[in-house]
Amino acid sequence: MTTPEKESRTGEALSSPAEELRTAISGFVAEFKDFSTGISATLQKQDDRMNKLDRKTMMMNRPALAMGAEVEAPHQKAFAAYLRSGEDDGLRGLALEGKGMSTAVSGDGGYLVDPQTSDTIKSTLSTTASIRAIANVVNVDATSYDVLVDHTEMGAGWATETASQDETDTPVIDRITIPLHELSALPKASQRLLDDSAFDIEGWLAQRIADKFARSEAAAFVNGDGVDKPKGILSYPSVDNDVWTWGNIGYVPTGVNGELGETDAMIDLVYALGAEYRAGAVFVMNSRTAGSVRKLKDADGRFLWSDGLASGEPARLLGYPVLIAEDMPDAGDGTTPIAFGDFGTGYTVAERPDLRVLRDPFSAKPHVLFYATKRVGGAVSDFAAIKLLKFAVA
Repeated sequence: MTTPEKESRTGEALSSPAEELRTAISGFVAEFKDFSTGISATLQKQDDRMNKLDRKTMMMNRPALAMGAEVEAPHQKAFAAYLRSGEDDGLRGLALEGKGMSTAVSGDGGYLVDPQTSDTIKSTLSTTASIRAIANVVNVDATSYDVLVDHTEMGAGWATETASQDETDTPVIDRITIPLHELSALPKASQRLLDDSAFDIEGWLAQRIADKFARSEAAAFVNGDGVDKPKGILSYPSVDNDVWTWGNIGYVPTGVNGELGETDAMIDLVYALGAEYRAGAVFVMNSRTAGSVRKLKDADGRFLWSDGLASGEPARLLGYPVLIAEDMPDAGDGTTPIAFGDFGTGYTVAERPDLRVLRDPFSAKPHVLFYATKRVGGAVSDFAAIKLLKFAVA
Protein backbone atom coordinates (compact mmCIF):
# COMPACT_ATOMS: atom_id res chain seq x y z
CA MET A 1 0.00 0.00 0.00
CA THR A 2 1.44 3.27 -1.03
CA THR A 3 1.62 6.38 1.21
CA PRO A 4 -0.61 9.36 0.16
CA GLU A 5 1.23 12.27 -1.33
CA LYS A 6 1.58 15.14 1.20
CA GLU A 7 2.82 17.87 -1.12
CA SER A 8 2.12 18.91 -4.68
CA ARG A 9 4.65 18.40 -7.37
CA THR A 10 5.50 22.12 -7.23
CA GLY A 11 6.27 21.89 -3.50
CA GLU A 12 3.04 23.67 -2.30
CA ALA A 13 0.97 22.30 0.61
CA LEU A 14 -2.51 21.00 -0.20
CA SER A 15 -5.64 22.33 1.66
CA SER A 16 -9.21 21.17 1.60
CA PRO A 17 -12.20 23.43 0.55
CA ALA A 18 -13.52 23.34 4.15
CA GLU A 19 -10.26 24.76 5.43
CA GLU A 20 -10.36 27.57 2.88
CA LEU A 21 -13.95 28.42 3.91
CA ARG A 22 -13.06 28.59 7.61
CA THR A 23 -10.16 30.88 6.83
CA ALA A 24 -12.36 33.23 4.77
CA ILE A 25 -15.06 33.39 7.45
CA SER A 26 -12.50 34.13 10.13
CA GLY A 27 -11.15 37.06 8.09
CA PHE A 28 -14.66 38.44 7.44
CA VAL A 29 -15.58 38.27 11.14
CA ALA A 30 -12.40 40.10 12.11
CA GLU A 31 -13.03 42.88 9.58
CA PHE A 32 -16.69 43.22 10.65
CA LYS A 33 -15.65 43.57 14.30
CA ASP A 34 -13.27 46.38 13.38
CA PHE A 35 -16.06 48.12 11.37
CA SER A 36 -18.58 47.74 14.22
CA THR A 37 -16.10 49.13 16.72
CA GLY A 38 -15.56 52.22 14.55
CA ILE A 39 -19.30 52.81 14.10
CA SER A 40 -19.93 52.43 17.82
CA ALA A 41 -17.24 54.95 18.63
CA THR A 42 -18.65 57.46 16.14
CA LEU A 43 -22.21 57.08 17.49
CA GLN A 44 -20.95 57.47 21.05
CA LYS A 45 -19.24 60.74 20.15
CA GLN A 46 -22.39 61.98 18.48
CA ASP A 47 -24.50 61.01 21.47
CA ASP A 48 -22.15 62.80 23.86
CA ARG A 49 -22.27 65.91 21.69
CA MET A 50 -26.09 65.94 21.64
CA ASN A 51 -26.27 65.48 25.40
CA LYS A 52 -23.99 68.44 25.95
CA LEU A 53 -26.09 70.54 23.57
CA ASP A 54 -29.32 69.59 25.38
CA ARG A 55 -27.84 70.48 28.78
CA LYS A 56 -26.64 73.81 27.47
CA THR A 57 -30.05 74.58 25.95
CA MET A 58 -31.89 73.76 29.18
CA MET A 59 -29.49 75.80 31.27
CA MET A 60 -30.03 78.90 29.15
CA ASN A 61 -33.82 78.36 28.88
CA ARG A 62 -33.70 78.52 25.11
CA PRO A 63 -36.82 77.68 23.07
CA ALA A 64 -37.10 74.30 21.46
CA LEU A 65 -35.41 73.87 18.12
CA ALA A 66 -38.75 73.19 16.42
CA MET A 67 -40.07 76.58 17.49
CA GLY A 68 -36.90 78.29 16.36
CA ALA A 69 -37.45 76.90 12.88
CA GLU A 70 -40.76 78.70 12.48
CA VAL A 71 -39.34 81.75 10.79
CA GLU A 72 -41.39 83.69 8.27
CA ALA A 73 -40.18 83.86 4.70
CA PRO A 74 -38.38 87.10 3.82
CA HIS A 75 -41.15 88.29 1.48
CA GLN A 76 -43.77 87.70 4.20
CA LYS A 77 -41.85 89.68 6.79
CA ALA A 78 -41.26 92.53 4.36
CA PHE A 79 -44.89 92.65 3.24
CA ALA A 80 -46.21 92.48 6.81
CA ALA A 81 -43.89 95.33 7.82
CA TYR A 82 -45.18 97.41 4.91
CA LEU A 83 -48.82 96.82 5.89
CA ARG A 84 -48.26 97.63 9.57
CA SER A 85 -46.02 100.66 9.37
CA GLY A 86 -45.45 101.55 5.72
CA GLU A 87 -41.77 100.58 5.97
CA ASP A 88 -40.81 99.63 2.42
CA ASP A 89 -37.06 99.09 2.81
CA GLY A 90 -37.58 95.36 3.07
CA LEU A 91 -39.62 95.31 -0.13
CA ARG A 92 -37.16 97.43 -2.07
CA GLY A 93 -34.22 95.26 -1.07
CA LEU A 94 -36.06 91.99 -1.51
CA ALA A 95 -34.77 89.70 -4.25
CA LEU A 96 -37.88 88.03 -5.65
CA GLU A 97 -37.71 84.66 -7.36
CA GLY A 98 -38.52 84.67 -11.04
CA LYS A 99 -41.06 81.87 -10.65
CA GLY A 100 -43.17 83.92 -8.19
CA MET A 101 -46.25 85.84 -9.29
CA SER A 102 -44.53 89.17 -8.69
CA THR A 103 -41.23 89.92 -10.36
CA ALA A 104 -40.57 93.58 -9.56
CA VAL A 105 -41.46 96.35 -7.17
CA SER A 106 -43.06 99.42 -8.73
CA GLY A 107 -41.57 102.83 -8.01
CA ASP A 108 -44.91 104.66 -7.91
CA GLY A 109 -45.96 103.40 -4.49
CA GLY A 110 -47.89 100.32 -5.64
CA TYR A 111 -46.60 96.94 -4.54
CA LEU A 112 -47.41 93.51 -5.81
CA VAL A 113 -49.00 91.16 -3.32
CA ASP A 114 -46.60 88.50 -2.09
CA PRO A 115 -47.14 85.04 -3.67
CA GLN A 116 -48.75 83.43 -0.62
CA THR A 117 -51.43 86.10 -0.24
CA SER A 118 -52.18 86.11 -3.96
CA ASP A 119 -52.62 82.33 -3.98
CA THR A 120 -55.14 82.63 -1.18
CA ILE A 121 -57.18 85.17 -3.12
CA LYS A 122 -57.11 83.11 -6.28
CA SER A 123 -58.36 79.97 -4.55
CA THR A 124 -61.22 81.91 -2.98
CA LEU A 125 -62.28 83.33 -6.33
CA SER A 126 -62.27 79.93 -8.00
CA THR A 127 -64.69 78.53 -5.43
CA THR A 128 -67.14 81.46 -5.71
CA ALA A 129 -70.40 80.63 -7.49
CA SER A 130 -70.03 82.73 -10.62
CA ILE A 131 -69.57 82.17 -14.33
CA ARG A 132 -65.80 82.27 -13.69
CA ALA A 133 -66.11 78.68 -12.44
CA ILE A 134 -67.27 77.38 -15.84
CA ALA A 135 -65.84 80.00 -18.25
CA ASN A 136 -62.57 79.95 -20.13
CA VAL A 137 -60.10 81.88 -17.93
CA VAL A 138 -56.84 83.10 -19.52
CA ASN A 139 -53.93 85.09 -18.09
CA VAL A 140 -52.60 87.90 -20.28
CA ASP A 141 -49.84 90.49 -19.98
CA ALA A 142 -51.41 93.07 -22.30
CA THR A 143 -54.24 95.57 -22.12
CA SER A 144 -56.64 93.34 -24.06
CA TYR A 145 -57.13 89.79 -25.27
CA ASP A 146 -58.22 88.94 -28.81
CA VAL A 147 -60.25 85.85 -29.64
CA LEU A 148 -60.26 84.75 -33.28
CA VAL A 149 -63.44 82.93 -34.26
CA ASP A 150 -64.25 81.19 -37.54
CA HIS A 151 -68.05 80.90 -37.54
CA THR A 152 -68.74 80.86 -41.31
CA GLU A 153 -68.94 77.86 -43.60
CA MET A 154 -66.59 77.17 -46.47
CA GLY A 155 -68.38 76.65 -49.75
CA ALA A 156 -68.32 73.28 -51.52
CA GLY A 157 -70.07 71.67 -54.46
CA TRP A 158 -70.18 68.57 -56.57
CA ALA A 159 -67.91 68.60 -59.61
CA THR A 160 -68.17 66.73 -62.89
CA GLU A 161 -65.44 65.59 -65.18
CA THR A 162 -65.98 68.17 -67.92
CA ALA A 163 -67.97 71.04 -66.35
CA SER A 164 -66.21 74.16 -65.10
CA GLN A 165 -65.80 74.64 -61.35
CA ASP A 166 -67.42 77.70 -59.80
CA GLU A 167 -65.68 79.66 -57.07
CA THR A 168 -66.88 78.74 -53.57
CA ASP A 169 -67.29 80.87 -50.47
CA THR A 170 -64.25 81.52 -48.31
CA PRO A 171 -64.57 81.34 -44.47
CA VAL A 172 -64.33 84.65 -42.62
CA ILE A 173 -62.49 85.01 -39.31
CA ASP A 174 -63.93 87.42 -36.75
CA ARG A 175 -61.83 89.10 -34.09
CA ILE A 176 -63.41 89.55 -30.65
CA THR A 177 -61.41 91.95 -28.48
CA ILE A 178 -61.77 91.62 -24.70
CA PRO A 179 -60.38 94.75 -22.98
CA LEU A 180 -59.08 94.45 -19.42
CA HIS A 181 -60.78 96.71 -16.88
CA GLU A 182 -59.55 97.67 -13.44
CA LEU A 183 -61.29 96.04 -10.50
CA SER A 184 -60.55 97.71 -7.18
CA ALA A 185 -61.23 97.31 -3.49
CA LEU A 186 -60.60 99.73 -0.62
CA PRO A 187 -60.72 97.95 2.76
CA LYS A 188 -59.42 99.63 5.90
CA ALA A 189 -58.20 98.69 9.36
CA SER A 190 -57.17 100.65 12.42
CA GLN A 191 -53.49 101.23 13.03
CA ARG A 192 -53.85 99.69 16.49
CA LEU A 193 -55.17 96.49 14.95
CA LEU A 194 -52.30 96.41 12.49
CA ASP A 195 -49.81 96.90 15.32
CA ASP A 196 -51.10 93.76 17.04
CA SER A 197 -48.54 91.12 16.16
CA ALA A 198 -51.04 88.31 16.81
CA PHE A 199 -53.36 89.54 14.05
CA ASP A 200 -53.23 87.66 10.74
CA ILE A 201 -52.80 90.59 8.37
CA GLU A 202 -52.39 88.54 5.22
CA GLY A 203 -55.46 86.39 5.95
CA TRP A 204 -57.60 89.42 6.74
CA LEU A 205 -56.50 91.34 3.66
CA ALA A 206 -56.93 88.33 1.38
CA GLN A 207 -60.45 87.62 2.64
CA ARG A 208 -61.62 91.23 2.38
CA ILE A 209 -60.29 91.68 -1.14
CA ALA A 210 -61.52 88.27 -2.25
CA ASP A 211 -65.07 88.98 -1.07
CA LYS A 212 -65.15 92.34 -2.83
CA PHE A 213 -63.64 91.07 -6.07
CA ALA A 214 -65.77 87.93 -6.18
CA ARG A 215 -69.05 89.85 -5.83
CA SER A 216 -68.03 92.47 -8.39
CA GLU A 217 -66.82 89.93 -10.93
CA ALA A 218 -69.84 87.65 -10.58
CA ALA A 219 -72.23 90.54 -11.18
CA ALA A 220 -70.28 91.85 -14.17
CA PHE A 221 -70.03 88.46 -15.89
CA VAL A 222 -73.83 88.31 -15.92
CA ASN A 223 -75.05 91.90 -16.21
CA GLY A 224 -71.96 94.03 -16.95
CA ASP A 225 -72.47 96.58 -19.71
CA GLY A 226 -68.86 96.53 -20.92
CA VAL A 227 -68.21 100.15 -19.84
CA ASP A 228 -65.25 100.05 -17.45
CA LYS A 229 -66.26 96.51 -16.57
CA PRO A 230 -66.62 93.11 -18.30
CA LYS A 231 -69.60 92.60 -20.58
CA GLY A 232 -72.07 90.08 -19.18
CA ILE A 233 -74.00 87.44 -21.06
CA LEU A 234 -77.32 89.23 -20.53
CA SER A 235 -76.03 92.53 -21.94
CA TYR A 236 -75.86 91.24 -25.51
CA PRO A 237 -78.86 91.53 -27.85
CA SER A 238 -81.13 88.48 -27.60
CA VAL A 239 -83.32 87.17 -30.41
CA ASP A 240 -85.64 84.23 -30.90
CA ASN A 241 -83.49 81.21 -31.59
CA ASP A 242 -85.44 80.51 -34.79
CA VAL A 243 -84.00 83.70 -36.34
CA TRP A 244 -80.67 83.69 -34.51
CA THR A 245 -77.66 85.33 -36.14
CA TRP A 246 -74.07 85.78 -35.02
CA GLY A 247 -73.59 88.60 -32.53
CA ASN A 248 -76.83 87.83 -30.69
CA ILE A 249 -77.79 85.39 -27.93
CA GLY A 250 -80.60 83.08 -28.96
CA TYR A 251 -83.52 82.49 -26.59
CA VAL A 252 -86.36 79.99 -26.31
CA PRO A 253 -89.72 81.32 -24.98
CA THR A 254 -91.62 79.44 -22.28
CA GLY A 255 -94.98 80.33 -23.83
CA VAL A 256 -96.24 81.96 -20.62
CA ASN A 257 -95.52 85.50 -19.49
CA GLY A 258 -93.45 85.55 -16.30
CA GLU A 259 -93.77 81.82 -15.68
CA LEU A 260 -91.86 78.67 -16.48
CA GLY A 261 -94.87 76.82 -17.84
CA GLU A 262 -94.58 73.18 -18.84
CA THR A 263 -91.46 71.07 -19.11
CA ASP A 264 -91.45 71.28 -22.90
CA ALA A 265 -89.71 74.66 -22.78
CA MET A 266 -86.78 73.21 -20.83
CA ILE A 267 -86.40 70.42 -23.36
CA ASP A 268 -86.62 72.90 -26.25
CA LEU A 269 -83.86 74.96 -24.58
CA VAL A 270 -81.54 71.95 -24.40
CA TYR A 271 -81.97 71.06 -28.06
CA ALA A 272 -81.77 74.66 -29.22
CA LEU A 273 -78.07 74.33 -28.42
CA GLY A 274 -75.97 72.65 -31.08
CA ALA A 275 -74.94 69.04 -30.52
CA GLU A 276 -71.26 70.06 -30.58
CA TYR A 277 -71.83 72.20 -27.46
CA ARG A 278 -74.16 70.00 -25.42
CA ALA A 279 -71.41 67.67 -24.18
CA GLY A 280 -69.96 70.47 -22.00
CA ALA A 281 -73.18 72.40 -21.35
CA VAL A 282 -74.28 73.73 -17.95
CA PHE A 283 -77.49 75.33 -16.67
CA VAL A 284 -77.04 78.69 -14.89
CA MET A 285 -79.76 80.19 -12.63
CA ASN A 286 -80.19 81.72 -9.19
CA SER A 287 -81.54 80.00 -6.09
CA ARG A 288 -85.11 81.27 -6.44
CA THR A 289 -85.38 80.01 -10.00
CA ALA A 290 -83.81 76.70 -9.00
CA GLY A 291 -86.46 76.29 -6.31
CA SER A 292 -89.16 76.48 -8.99
CA VAL A 293 -87.36 74.34 -11.55
CA ARG A 294 -86.69 71.45 -9.19
CA LYS A 295 -90.46 70.96 -8.81
CA LEU A 296 -90.89 70.15 -12.49
CA LYS A 297 -91.89 66.58 -13.39
CA ASP A 298 -92.15 64.71 -16.65
CA ALA A 299 -95.27 62.93 -17.93
CA ASP A 300 -94.48 59.90 -15.77
CA GLY A 301 -94.20 61.95 -12.56
CA ARG A 302 -90.41 61.86 -12.36
CA PHE A 303 -88.53 64.97 -11.31
CA LEU A 304 -86.34 66.61 -13.95
CA TRP A 305 -83.98 67.74 -11.17
CA SER A 306 -81.60 65.33 -9.45
CA ASP A 307 -79.20 66.18 -6.63
CA GLY A 308 -75.54 65.24 -6.81
CA LEU A 309 -74.79 61.76 -5.50
CA ALA A 310 -71.30 62.60 -4.20
CA SER A 311 -70.06 65.43 -2.02
CA GLY A 312 -69.21 68.48 -4.12
CA GLU A 313 -70.95 67.14 -7.22
CA PRO A 314 -73.39 69.69 -8.71
CA ALA A 315 -77.09 69.03 -9.05
CA ARG A 316 -78.30 68.04 -12.51
CA LEU A 317 -81.24 69.12 -14.60
CA LEU A 318 -82.17 66.86 -17.50
CA GLY A 319 -78.77 65.25 -16.99
CA TYR A 320 -76.75 68.49 -17.20
CA PRO A 321 -74.93 70.21 -14.28
CA VAL A 322 -76.51 73.27 -12.64
CA LEU A 323 -74.51 76.31 -11.49
CA ILE A 324 -76.28 78.52 -8.95
CA ALA A 325 -75.29 82.11 -9.81
CA GLU A 326 -77.20 84.56 -7.62
CA ASP A 327 -76.72 87.42 -10.08
CA MET A 328 -79.05 85.82 -12.62
CA PRO A 329 -82.44 87.60 -12.69
CA ASP A 330 -85.60 86.33 -11.03
CA ALA A 331 -88.59 85.07 -12.96
CA GLY A 332 -90.67 87.89 -14.40
CA ASP A 333 -92.39 89.10 -17.53
CA GLY A 334 -89.89 88.98 -20.36
CA THR A 335 -86.89 88.08 -18.18
CA THR A 336 -84.28 85.45 -19.00
CA PRO A 337 -83.51 83.81 -15.65
CA ILE A 338 -82.06 80.58 -17.07
CA ALA A 339 -79.01 80.23 -19.32
CA PHE A 340 -77.80 77.00 -20.88
CA GLY A 341 -74.64 76.44 -22.83
CA ASP A 342 -71.00 75.49 -23.02
CA PHE A 343 -69.53 78.47 -21.17
CA GLY A 344 -65.99 77.15 -21.48
CA THR A 345 -66.34 77.85 -25.19
CA GLY A 346 -68.92 80.63 -25.11
CA TYR A 347 -67.51 83.02 -22.48
CA THR A 348 -63.88 84.09 -21.93
CA VAL A 349 -62.47 85.77 -18.83
CA ALA A 350 -59.13 87.52 -19.41
CA GLU A 351 -57.11 88.77 -16.47
CA ARG A 352 -53.65 89.87 -15.47
CA PRO A 353 -52.11 87.48 -12.92
CA ASP A 354 -50.77 90.20 -10.61
CA LEU A 355 -52.65 92.03 -7.88
CA ARG A 356 -51.45 95.39 -6.52
CA VAL A 357 -51.83 96.85 -3.05
CA LEU A 358 -51.24 100.52 -2.15
CA ARG A 359 -51.07 101.46 1.54
CA ASP A 360 -52.59 104.83 2.51
CA PRO A 361 -52.14 105.78 6.20
CA PHE A 362 -53.15 109.44 5.77
CA SER A 363 -56.61 109.69 4.19
CA ALA A 364 -58.67 108.00 6.93
CA LYS A 365 -56.81 108.47 10.21
CA PRO A 366 -56.68 106.61 12.58
CA HIS A 367 -57.39 103.93 10.00
CA VAL A 368 -55.12 102.69 7.24
CA LEU A 369 -56.59 102.20 3.77
CA PHE A 370 -55.41 99.44 1.45
CA TYR A 371 -56.17 100.15 -2.21
CA ALA A 372 -56.04 96.85 -4.10
CA THR A 373 -56.46 96.64 -7.86
CA LYS A 374 -56.68 93.87 -10.39
CA ARG A 375 -57.32 94.02 -14.13
CA VAL A 376 -59.91 91.67 -15.57
CA GLY A 377 -62.18 91.53 -18.59
CA GLY A 378 -64.86 89.24 -19.94
CA ALA A 379 -66.98 88.82 -23.05
CA VAL A 380 -68.90 86.26 -25.07
CA SER A 381 -66.46 84.53 -27.40
CA ASP A 382 -68.88 82.16 -29.17
CA PHE A 383 -72.46 83.36 -29.61
CA ALA A 384 -73.62 79.91 -30.71
CA ALA A 385 -72.56 78.28 -27.44
CA ILE A 386 -75.05 80.01 -25.09
CA LYS A 387 -78.86 79.98 -25.12
CA LEU A 388 -81.41 81.64 -22.82
CA LEU A 389 -84.84 80.67 -21.58
CA LYS A 390 -87.19 83.66 -21.79
CA PHE A 391 -90.26 83.77 -19.59
CA ALA A 392 -92.56 85.17 -22.25
CA VAL A 393 -95.11 84.10 -24.84
CA ALA A 394 -92.70 84.77 -27.69
